[in-house]
Amino acid sequence: MPGMDGVQLLSRVKDSFPDTVRIMLTGNADQETASEAVNAGQIFRFLTKPCSTATLATSLAPAVRQHNLLTAEKELLNKTVKGSITVMAELLSLSNAAAFSSGYRIKPLVKEIAGDLRLPGLWQYEVAALMSQIGCITLPTDVLHKLHAGITLTEEEQKMYINHPKVGSKLIRKIPRLEKVAAMIENQLRSFDSCEEGDSKEEEVRLGAEILKATIEYDLLRQQDIGHLQAIKQMNKQSGKYNPSILNLLEKHKQKDVHGIIKNISFKDVIPGMTAVEDVFAKNGAMLIPKGQEITWPVIQSLTNFEKQIGIVEPIRVRTIENHGQYRWPWYQ
Repeated sequence: MPGMDGVQLLSRVKDSFPDTVRIMLTGNADQETASEAVNAGQIFRFLTKPCSTATLATSLAPAVRQHNLLTAEKELLNKTVKGSITVMAELLSLSNAAAFSSGYRIKPLVKEIAGDLRLPGLWQYEVAALMSQIGCITLPTDVLHKLHAGITLTEEEQKMYINHPKVGSKLIRKIPRLEKVAAMIENQLRSFDSCEEGDSKEEEVRLGAEILKATIEYDLLRQQDIGHLQAIKQMNKQSGKYNPSILNLLEKHKQKDVHGIIKNISFKDVIPGMTAVEDVFAKNGAMLIPKGQEITWPVIQSLTNFEKQIGIVEPIRVRTIENHGQYRWPWYQ
Protein backbone atom coordinates (compact mmCIF):
# COMPACT_ATOMS: atom_id res chain seq x y z
CA MET A 1 0.00 0.00 0.00
CA PRO A 2 1.90 3.06 -1.22
CA GLY A 3 2.07 5.93 1.30
CA MET A 4 0.40 4.05 4.14
CA ASP A 5 0.97 0.77 5.99
CA GLY A 6 -1.65 -1.51 7.49
CA VAL A 7 -1.48 -0.02 10.96
CA GLN A 8 -1.99 3.49 9.58
CA LEU A 9 -4.93 2.27 7.52
CA LEU A 10 -6.60 0.65 10.54
CA SER A 11 -6.03 3.81 12.57
CA ARG A 12 -7.73 5.91 9.87
CA VAL A 13 -10.61 3.43 9.70
CA LYS A 14 -11.02 3.65 13.49
CA ASP A 15 -11.29 7.45 13.32
CA SER A 16 -13.66 7.54 10.34
CA PHE A 17 -15.79 4.48 11.12
CA PRO A 18 -15.56 3.82 14.89
CA ASP A 19 -18.23 1.08 14.82
CA THR A 20 -16.11 -1.04 12.46
CA VAL A 21 -14.59 -4.15 14.07
CA ARG A 22 -11.03 -4.35 12.78
CA ILE A 23 -8.96 -7.52 12.16
CA MET A 24 -5.33 -7.36 11.00
CA LEU A 25 -3.91 -10.15 8.83
CA THR A 26 -0.20 -9.60 8.32
CA GLY A 27 3.00 -11.33 7.31
CA ASN A 28 4.92 -9.07 9.68
CA ALA A 29 4.46 -10.81 13.02
CA ASP A 30 7.03 -8.97 15.12
CA GLN A 31 6.06 -7.69 18.56
CA GLU A 32 6.44 -4.02 17.65
CA THR A 33 3.95 -4.28 14.77
CA ALA A 34 1.45 -6.14 16.94
CA SER A 35 1.75 -3.57 19.73
CA GLU A 36 1.31 -0.65 17.32
CA ALA A 37 -1.70 -2.31 15.68
CA VAL A 38 -3.41 -2.82 19.04
CA ASN A 39 -2.63 0.68 20.33
CA ALA A 40 -3.12 2.76 17.18
CA GLY A 41 -5.68 0.69 15.28
CA GLN A 42 -7.44 -0.79 18.29
CA ILE A 43 -7.85 -4.06 16.43
CA PHE A 44 -10.09 -6.89 17.58
CA ARG A 45 -7.86 -9.72 16.35
CA PHE A 46 -4.25 -9.95 15.14
CA LEU A 47 -3.70 -12.80 12.65
CA THR A 48 -0.48 -13.85 10.95
CA LYS A 49 0.12 -15.31 7.52
CA PRO A 50 -0.36 -18.03 6.53
CA CYS A 51 -3.83 -18.13 8.10
CA SER A 52 -6.04 -21.20 7.74
CA THR A 53 -9.70 -20.91 6.77
CA ALA A 54 -10.70 -22.36 10.15
CA THR A 55 -8.69 -19.75 12.05
CA LEU A 56 -10.10 -16.94 9.93
CA ALA A 57 -13.66 -18.24 10.42
CA THR A 58 -13.29 -18.50 14.19
CA SER A 59 -12.04 -14.92 14.24
CA LEU A 60 -14.82 -13.52 12.05
CA ALA A 61 -17.67 -15.03 14.07
CA PRO A 62 -16.83 -13.21 17.35
CA ALA A 63 -16.04 -10.06 15.33
CA VAL A 64 -19.60 -10.09 13.98
CA ARG A 65 -20.93 -10.56 17.52
CA GLN A 66 -18.79 -7.64 18.70
CA HIS A 67 -20.15 -5.45 15.90
CA ASN A 68 -23.70 -6.39 16.85
CA LEU A 69 -22.97 -5.39 20.44
CA LEU A 70 -21.60 -2.03 19.33
CA THR A 71 -24.56 -1.27 17.07
CA ALA A 72 -27.03 -2.46 19.71
CA GLU A 73 -25.44 -0.03 22.18
CA LYS A 74 -25.76 2.78 19.65
CA GLU A 75 -29.36 1.80 18.95
CA LEU A 76 -30.07 1.85 22.69
CA LEU A 77 -28.68 5.35 23.10
CA ASN A 78 -29.91 6.90 19.84
CA LYS A 79 -33.40 5.47 19.83
CA THR A 80 -34.46 3.75 23.04
CA VAL A 81 -33.09 6.27 25.54
CA LYS A 82 -33.92 9.30 23.38
CA GLY A 83 -37.40 7.90 22.64
CA SER A 84 -38.08 7.28 26.32
CA ILE A 85 -36.97 10.79 27.23
CA THR A 86 -39.19 12.25 24.49
CA VAL A 87 -42.21 10.39 25.89
CA MET A 88 -41.36 11.56 29.41
CA ALA A 89 -41.01 15.16 28.23
CA GLU A 90 -44.36 15.00 26.50
CA LEU A 91 -46.07 13.62 29.60
CA LEU A 92 -44.46 16.23 31.82
CA SER A 93 -45.51 18.97 29.41
CA LEU A 94 -49.12 18.01 30.05
CA SER A 95 -48.69 18.83 33.74
CA ASN A 96 -46.61 22.00 33.20
CA ALA A 97 -46.83 23.34 29.66
CA ALA A 98 -45.02 26.59 30.46
CA ALA A 99 -41.96 24.75 31.81
CA PHE A 100 -41.49 22.29 28.97
CA SER A 101 -42.60 24.18 25.87
CA SER A 102 -39.21 25.80 25.28
CA GLY A 103 -37.48 22.41 25.18
CA TYR A 104 -39.54 21.40 22.15
CA ARG A 105 -38.85 24.69 20.41
CA ILE A 106 -35.08 24.75 20.93
CA LYS A 107 -34.41 21.08 20.18
CA PRO A 108 -34.04 21.54 16.38
CA LEU A 109 -31.73 24.53 16.89
CA VAL A 110 -29.59 22.68 19.43
CA LYS A 111 -29.27 19.69 17.11
CA GLU A 112 -28.28 21.84 14.11
CA ILE A 113 -25.67 23.83 16.05
CA ALA A 114 -24.17 20.69 17.63
CA GLY A 115 -24.05 19.16 14.14
CA ASP A 116 -22.24 22.19 12.73
CA LEU A 117 -19.69 21.89 15.54
CA ARG A 118 -19.27 18.18 14.70
CA LEU A 119 -19.91 17.21 18.30
CA PRO A 120 -20.12 13.46 18.97
CA GLY A 121 -23.35 11.83 20.15
CA LEU A 122 -25.94 14.28 18.82
CA TRP A 123 -28.64 12.42 20.77
CA GLN A 124 -27.16 13.85 24.01
CA TYR A 125 -27.78 17.42 22.88
CA GLU A 126 -31.34 16.65 21.79
CA VAL A 127 -32.08 15.09 25.18
CA ALA A 128 -30.41 18.00 26.99
CA ALA A 129 -32.63 20.43 25.05
CA LEU A 130 -35.82 18.52 25.86
CA MET A 131 -34.93 18.15 29.54
CA SER A 132 -33.26 21.55 30.00
CA GLN A 133 -36.24 22.99 31.87
CA ILE A 134 -37.16 19.95 33.96
CA GLY A 135 -36.03 21.76 37.12
CA CYS A 136 -38.68 24.42 36.41
CA ILE A 137 -41.39 22.05 37.64
CA THR A 138 -40.45 23.32 41.12
CA LEU A 139 -41.18 26.95 40.16
CA PRO A 140 -44.54 28.68 40.57
CA THR A 141 -46.34 29.04 37.24
CA ASP A 142 -46.53 32.82 37.70
CA VAL A 143 -42.72 33.02 37.73
CA LEU A 144 -42.49 31.19 34.38
CA HIS A 145 -45.20 33.38 32.85
CA LYS A 146 -43.32 36.52 33.93
CA LEU A 147 -40.08 35.12 32.51
CA HIS A 148 -41.63 34.27 29.15
CA ALA A 149 -43.33 37.67 28.98
CA GLY A 150 -40.04 39.48 29.58
CA ILE A 151 -41.16 40.88 32.95
CA THR A 152 -38.34 41.45 35.44
CA LEU A 153 -38.33 38.87 38.24
CA THR A 154 -38.10 39.88 41.88
CA GLU A 155 -34.89 39.05 43.74
CA GLU A 156 -36.56 36.03 45.38
CA GLU A 157 -37.99 34.82 42.07
CA GLN A 158 -34.57 35.22 40.42
CA LYS A 159 -32.98 33.06 43.13
CA MET A 160 -35.57 30.35 42.52
CA TYR A 161 -35.00 30.47 38.78
CA ILE A 162 -31.19 30.35 39.06
CA ASN A 163 -31.52 27.18 41.15
CA HIS A 164 -33.59 25.23 38.63
CA PRO A 165 -30.62 23.80 36.61
CA LYS A 166 -29.22 22.13 39.74
CA VAL A 167 -32.61 20.59 40.47
CA GLY A 168 -32.90 19.34 36.90
CA SER A 169 -29.37 17.96 36.90
CA LYS A 170 -30.01 15.94 40.08
CA LEU A 171 -33.12 14.42 38.52
CA ILE A 172 -31.40 13.52 35.24
CA ARG A 173 -28.34 12.00 36.95
CA LYS A 174 -30.58 9.25 38.28
CA ILE A 175 -30.96 7.94 34.71
CA PRO A 176 -28.02 5.72 33.62
CA ARG A 177 -25.84 7.00 30.75
CA LEU A 178 -27.11 10.58 31.02
CA GLU A 179 -24.30 11.95 33.19
CA LYS A 180 -23.04 14.30 30.46
CA VAL A 181 -26.59 15.46 29.71
CA ALA A 182 -27.06 16.23 33.41
CA ALA A 183 -23.81 18.24 33.43
CA MET A 184 -24.95 20.28 30.40
CA ILE A 185 -28.25 21.06 32.10
CA GLU A 186 -26.55 22.02 35.38
CA ASN A 187 -24.33 24.59 33.61
CA GLN A 188 -26.90 26.05 31.20
CA LEU A 189 -27.01 29.47 32.95
CA ARG A 190 -23.23 29.85 33.18
CA SER A 191 -21.80 32.84 31.29
CA PHE A 192 -19.23 32.17 28.59
CA ASP A 193 -16.62 34.41 30.20
CA SER A 194 -16.91 32.56 33.53
CA CYS A 195 -15.11 29.55 31.99
CA GLU A 196 -11.49 29.88 32.95
CA GLU A 197 -8.56 28.51 31.01
CA GLY A 198 -7.88 24.91 31.90
CA ASP A 199 -11.51 24.34 32.92
CA SER A 200 -11.78 20.67 33.77
CA LYS A 201 -15.18 20.24 32.14
CA GLU A 202 -15.18 18.03 29.06
CA GLU A 203 -15.41 20.05 25.87
CA GLU A 204 -18.68 18.44 24.75
CA VAL A 205 -20.28 19.21 28.14
CA ARG A 206 -19.04 22.80 28.11
CA LEU A 207 -20.20 23.39 24.54
CA GLY A 208 -23.50 21.65 25.24
CA ALA A 209 -24.16 24.01 28.16
CA GLU A 210 -23.20 27.03 26.04
CA ILE A 211 -25.55 25.92 23.26
CA LEU A 212 -28.39 25.52 25.77
CA LYS A 213 -27.77 28.97 27.25
CA ALA A 214 -27.81 30.71 23.87
CA THR A 215 -30.81 28.87 22.42
CA ILE A 216 -32.95 29.10 25.57
CA GLU A 217 -32.45 32.84 25.95
CA TYR A 218 -32.90 33.34 22.19
CA ASP A 219 -36.21 31.46 22.46
CA LEU A 220 -37.32 33.70 25.35
CA LEU A 221 -36.71 36.77 23.18
CA ARG A 222 -38.60 35.25 20.24
CA GLN A 223 -41.54 34.43 22.52
CA GLN A 224 -41.72 38.15 23.31
CA ASP A 225 -42.29 38.77 19.57
CA ILE A 226 -38.73 40.05 19.04
CA GLY A 227 -37.54 39.29 15.51
CA HIS A 228 -34.66 36.94 14.73
CA LEU A 229 -32.02 39.52 13.81
CA GLN A 230 -33.05 41.86 16.62
CA ALA A 231 -32.77 38.99 19.13
CA ILE A 232 -29.27 38.13 17.89
CA LYS A 233 -28.31 41.82 18.04
CA GLN A 234 -29.47 42.09 21.65
CA MET A 235 -27.54 38.97 22.61
CA ASN A 236 -24.37 40.18 20.88
CA LYS A 237 -24.48 43.37 22.96
CA GLN A 238 -24.11 41.32 26.14
CA SER A 239 -20.38 40.81 25.79
CA GLY A 240 -19.02 37.73 27.53
CA LYS A 241 -22.40 36.18 28.22
CA TYR A 242 -22.56 33.89 25.19
CA ASN A 243 -20.06 31.95 23.13
CA PRO A 244 -19.58 34.15 20.00
CA SER A 245 -19.13 31.11 17.74
CA ILE A 246 -22.46 29.70 18.89
CA LEU A 247 -24.20 33.04 18.35
CA ASN A 248 -22.86 33.08 14.78
CA LEU A 249 -24.31 29.62 14.17
CA LEU A 250 -27.56 30.61 15.86
CA GLU A 251 -27.88 33.56 13.51
CA LYS A 252 -27.51 31.12 10.61
CA HIS A 253 -30.00 28.60 12.02
CA LYS A 254 -32.86 30.81 13.10
CA GLN A 255 -36.10 29.20 14.23
CA LYS A 256 -37.70 28.50 10.90
CA ASP A 257 -40.95 30.20 10.04
CA VAL A 258 -43.34 27.39 9.23
CA HIS A 259 -45.62 28.07 6.29
CA GLY A 260 -49.13 26.71 6.18
CA ILE A 261 -52.75 27.50 6.85
CA ILE A 262 -53.57 29.33 10.07
CA LYS A 263 -57.16 28.90 11.12
CA ASN A 264 -59.45 29.29 14.13
CA ILE A 265 -61.15 26.01 14.96
CA SER A 266 -63.21 24.45 17.72
CA PHE A 267 -61.70 21.80 19.96
CA LYS A 268 -63.56 18.97 18.20
CA ASP A 269 -61.67 19.76 14.97
CA VAL A 270 -58.18 19.54 16.50
CA ILE A 271 -56.07 16.65 15.17
CA PRO A 272 -52.49 15.49 15.81
CA GLY A 273 -49.83 17.41 13.90
CA MET A 274 -51.41 20.83 14.22
CA THR A 275 -49.36 23.50 16.00
CA ALA A 276 -50.81 26.01 18.46
CA VAL A 277 -50.32 29.52 17.08
CA GLU A 278 -51.51 31.10 20.33
CA ASP A 279 -51.62 29.85 23.93
CA VAL A 280 -54.57 27.56 24.60
CA PHE A 281 -56.33 28.10 27.94
CA ALA A 282 -58.92 26.30 30.03
CA LYS A 283 -61.91 28.38 31.13
CA ASN A 284 -60.45 28.60 34.63
CA GLY A 285 -57.41 30.44 33.21
CA ALA A 286 -54.93 27.52 33.26
CA MET A 287 -52.61 27.37 30.25
CA LEU A 288 -53.02 24.02 28.50
CA ILE A 289 -50.79 24.43 25.44
CA PRO A 290 -48.22 27.20 24.91
CA LYS A 291 -47.94 28.73 21.47
CA GLY A 292 -45.50 26.92 19.22
CA GLN A 293 -46.16 23.45 20.65
CA GLU A 294 -47.19 20.64 18.32
CA ILE A 295 -50.45 18.96 19.26
CA THR A 296 -50.08 15.19 19.78
CA TRP A 297 -52.50 12.42 20.77
CA PRO A 298 -51.61 12.66 24.50
CA VAL A 299 -52.17 16.42 24.34
CA ILE A 300 -55.58 15.89 22.75
CA GLN A 301 -56.49 13.38 25.47
CA SER A 302 -55.54 15.92 28.12
CA LEU A 303 -57.57 18.61 26.35
CA THR A 304 -60.53 16.23 26.17
CA ASN A 305 -60.50 15.86 29.95
CA PHE A 306 -60.35 19.61 30.46
CA GLU A 307 -63.09 20.15 27.90
CA LYS A 308 -65.41 17.76 29.78
CA GLN A 309 -64.66 18.98 33.29
CA ILE A 310 -63.80 22.67 32.98
CA GLY A 311 -64.12 23.76 29.38
CA ILE A 312 -61.65 25.17 26.86
CA VAL A 313 -61.54 28.73 25.58
CA GLU A 314 -62.50 28.59 21.89
CA PRO A 315 -61.75 29.11 19.10
CA ILE A 316 -58.29 27.55 19.11
CA ARG A 317 -55.83 29.12 16.68
CA VAL A 318 -53.68 26.49 14.93
CA ARG A 319 -51.35 26.02 11.97
CA THR A 320 -51.06 23.15 9.51
CA ILE A 321 -48.00 22.34 7.39
CA GLU A 322 -47.72 23.29 3.72
CA ASN A 323 -46.00 20.75 1.44
CA HIS A 324 -45.41 21.35 -2.27
CA GLY A 325 -48.56 23.35 -2.73
CA GLN A 326 -50.75 20.93 -0.79
CA TYR A 327 -51.45 20.89 2.93
CA ARG A 328 -50.86 17.86 5.07
CA TRP A 329 -50.34 17.26 8.74
CA PRO A 330 -46.74 16.78 9.99
CA TRP A 331 -48.12 13.66 11.72
CA TYR A 332 -47.94 11.94 8.31
CA GLN A 333 -44.36 13.07 7.51
